[in-house]
Amino acid sequence: MERLHRPFFPIIYVRGYAMTRGEIVETTSTPFMGFEAGSTKMRQAQDGSIVKFVFESPLVRLMKDYDYRDVYESGAERRDRLSPRCIVIHRYYDPADPAFGDGKAPSIADAARSLGRRILELRDSVCGSNAQARQDFRVYLVAHSMGGLICRCLLQNPEVASAEVRALVDKVFTYATPHNGIDVAGINVPQLLSLNDMDNFNRSTMGKYLKVPKDRVNTLGDSGFPPERLFCLIGTNSRDYAAAHGLSSFAVGSLSDGLVRIANAYVEGAPRAFVNRSHSGYFGIVNSEEGYQNMVRFLFGDTCATAQLEITALAFPPEVEAARKRGKNVESAYYIEATVAPRGAYTYELTARTQANQCAIRRGYEELFNADGSLRDDARAPVLFSVFLDSGKILAGSEIAFSVDLAVCNAGYQIDGALLLKHHIPAEYLFRNTLVLFAKPGSDGHWQLRYVWSDEHWAGGSKTAATPVADGTRIIGIRQHGAEVFAIPVRSDKGFAAELKISLAAWQ
Repeated sequence: MERLHRPFFPIIYVRGYAMTRGEIVETTSTPFMGFEAGSTKMRQAQDGSIVKFVFESPLVRLMKDYDYRDVYESGAERRDRLSPRCIVIHRYYDPADPAFGDGKAPSIADAARSLGRRILELRDSVCGSNAQARQDFRVYLVAHSMGGLICRCLLQNPEVASAEVRALVDKVFTYATPHNGIDVAGINVPQLLSLNDMDNFNRSTMGKYLKVPKDRVNTLGDSGFPPERLFCLIGTNSRDYAAAHGLSSFAVGSLSDGLVRIANAYVEGAPRAFVNRSHSGYFGIVNSEEGYQNMVRFLFGDTCATAQLEITALAFPPEVEAARKRGKNVESAYYIEATVAPRGAYTYELTARTQANQCAIRRGYEELFNADGSLRDDARAPVLFSVFLDSGKILAGSEIAFSVDLAVCNAGYQIDGALLLKHHIPAEYLFRNTLVLFAKPGSDGHWQLRYVWSDEHWAGGSKTAATPVADGTRIIGIRQHGAEVFAIPVRSDKGFAAELKISLAAWQ
């Protein structure tokens, strides 16, 4: 029997929603239910041109990069002597195909129950009667769209799975899951719309199978499952979702992946990343390099980095400041952009929160400062990102290196309710620079963090040591045991000032 050891646990893939009988039959007619889907097209920047980029699929890449394997042999699914590095497809739609079952689609709860049984069967198949292996056994759940709700039902609903089963789930990675339901034209899918099980995405229905109040469906409730072990990958490309001949994308609108709105695509307290991918299709989120790189780092990586920006000064342009001093009422809002990529990445980013992708962080001036310009005691410091990194992928030196494109710009000024236009320059940034970070655990067990602003200096040149922060309690991102926090000053000649707080922790 192959040795079972962290971090390479078995992976169960849980696919998303199939609306029609034809889509269900198409789904059940494939062995990997979409996890084998690759792509050869990638949207290039913002000009809309298409470049050829071959992504072989998550399935093939896991096999090539991490020696995972499927469980099919001689036309059947093996049920014994499976490798710990196996990929299993949760085929919960099979009973809905008349060729395999009674033609009735399972409910979310039924799909979660069968997932629980599959986890126990997988433990028997991998571990046999080996007591130590059974004790060490864990499983990863990787899910697309509605599949993430099935995984959450398993974890949150004690009526569908025992505590023993839930304890076997180590991490959950979701692509484009509507964790807070689906809204069409700004309205949540109505509960009475039971046609093709679309009421699965109604918040009242979700509250019942997730065992949470309907206004808290994007939480893990009383499940006890740590939110930091559930990753939410969020798509921001609504243009290229071609389902229903583009009608879905039109009805759901921008600020979405074409089906799931950005605001509905995460679990409260869970790490999340934003990628410019659509819900599915040739530009889909599952068959993307960005999705794969986030998934493998979350499942197999060893470092978690979280960043929070504490803004301490936001200067107005001279004419706006003069108006404020004359007693005029000044209103303003700001967009904060953050894009993160590891060293060696040329074709992907781990997360990109930008105005162009309609997912930048927005803060109103009044959320940060008082009318007299003093910093509010309860100023809302945004969490910019939580990314997972892997020291095994270090290409040069001994430090984990990653870059953060950081930018802050104004969304416009209003003086006594009138928009100030005569001095407005589009895309005028208060701050914009690329920070390159170099992190590693020190010989004394504490983290070391160095940095360089690469717009002014070569990343390979001299670096500045980040300042350790004794009290890192204001970091509100991923909470990890043994996390250490560092502060990096952020300044511009326009009067912008902030501290970038970076939290580093070992990740397992």
